Order: sequence, then C-alpha cells, then structure tokens
Amino acid sequence: MTLADMLSGDLNESLKAGNSIKSSVIRLLKSAIKYREIEKKSPLSDDEIIEVIMSGIKQRRDSIELFSKGGRNDLVEKEIAEIGILQAYLPKPLTDEELAGEVKAVMKEVGATSVKDMGRVMKALMPRVKGRAEGTKVSSIVKELMDAAAH
Repeated sequence: MTLADMLSGDLNESLKAGNSIKSSVIRLLKSAIKYREIEKKSPLSDDEIIEVIMSGIKQRRDSIELFSKGGRNDLVEKEIAEIGILQAYLPKPLTDEELAGEVKAVMKEVGATSVKDMGRVMKALMPRVKGRAEGTKVSSIVKELMDAAAH
C-alpha cells in the first residue's frame, strides 16, 4: 500500500469517526501533495510524499515558535497535535546513536577530514536519512562529529 492510499483510507476513517483535527490535517496534506503533483506533472513517489510531510512538520514547528512568543498556548497545542498526526506517516525515526553511526559511515566514505567537508557529508547523508531525521538535527550531529574528528 502506498502512502497516498494510506492517507485516503485514513481520511475516510477519520471522517466516519468524527475526528475533525485528523481529517483537517490529512486534507491539508493531500492538498499539498496534489499541488506538488501539479508542479511536477506526475504522481509523487512515497519518498516525495515524505518530503511534503516533513515540510508540513517544519511549518508547524515554525508556527509553534511564533505562537509561543505571542502567548497563544491554545494554538501551540493544536500545532503539536497536528505534528503528531503527520509523524505517524513517517518512517521510524533514527535514534541519536543510529544517526551518529550513519554520519561516521558517510564521513569515512567521502573521506571527510575537516569542517570544510561538511557540505559533501550532508549531501551524501541526507538521502539516507530522509524522513527519519530532521535536517537541523543531522547538521548539528555532523558538525559535532566533524569538530571531534578534527581535534
């Protein structure tokens, strides 16, 4: 079953169950996927759908930051709930240890020796961890391990 099929099935279930938040989130996600398909002029693969989901999560995290500053805790809670719904469609996230192992393997593969090689490491690493780790977290672990390797 593709991710798109799973979303359609879950939308129907949430509508029947009267879960308005989940229905709303899935509708917005399906709309974003459809928009991306129109841009691409072909259906999206599961990996491309994962990119759309990750983008939705990032947007909500940015909103949480703004709502927190504005004292809108009701909206913060809504965004957190929406992130939880979206995360259910992502592959199992990597632990910090698993991510560090991937980073070390890629550093060895590309022959990274200094922080100057960070771009090459990130370019090789991101496709491997897509949907299983956030870019900011990956970047901080890469930087940390490269700093340690340089010393």
